[in-house]
Amino acid sequence: MTSLNSHGLRFAFGTLTVLPVRVSRWDREAARAGMLCAPLAGLVVGLLAAVPGTVLLLAGSGPLLAAVASAALPAALTRGLHLDGLADTADGLGSARPAEEALRVMKQSDIGPFGVITLLFVLLAQVAALFELYGRDWAHGALGAVAAAAVARSALTLASRRGVPPARPEGLGAAVAGTVPPGAAAGVAVVVVAGCAGAGALLGGYGALCHGLAALAGLGAAGLLLRHCVRRFTGVTGDVFGALAETAATAVLVVLALG
Repeated sequence: MTSLNSHGLRFAFGTLTVLPVRVSRWDREAARAGMLCAPLAGLVVGLLAAVPGTVLLLAGSGPLLAAVASAALPAALTRGLHLDGLADTADGLGSARPAEEALRVMKQSDIGPFGVITLLFVLLAQVAALFELYGRDWAHGALGAVAAAAVARSALTLASRRGVPPARPEGLGAAVAGTVPPGAAAGVAVVVVAGCAGAGALLGGYGALCHGLAALAGLGAAGLLLRHCVRRFTGVTGDVFGALAETAATAVLVVLALG
């Protein structure tokens, strides 16, 4: 069990971040353990994203530059794969073509108009929300960055549960689809929501409520997109996973900004 947990951590960090972690196993068991560990990878990404934003704000840069830094670092730590997946998924959904043709659109190397527009507004929303949070103080901005990243990866755990089929026989989507027992996926989601609420409690009782609701909103938004993608593409792909992560993160930040 300890060995499998180690392989799971390697799988999670090796596939979801650019951190120098070698994936030593690429089988279904390692994929299951890896997707259960996905929120831990998100936690690390979020903590690292919070550092430059906090440092810049405390150095007197103002909330806008802090927000840009905290939004940019997760993209760098994932090689932009989640943003690329978001753009490809938007192009596939926007094509209004049958599943097989939409999947071919998603595999093309270029980004279409739907992808460009979606990327633009999602990044603007993330920066605007972080600007609002850092405008309150560094703690709100830092906790927002951490919560968004953790919830984003928790959405991937839920998308890997049994009953969600892969749209293609190859790729990351096929490797992890259906590997996580539904009960375990739900348990991870509960832990992440509770963790976000606990972190929000550092800002007071209302902070706990706000961060808990933001986590639920992020998972809910990703769940709606997942359902739509499964219906349109007959399953999930690596691109869909990227879109789910960015959708969840954006929803978390927007709810926190409204709070």
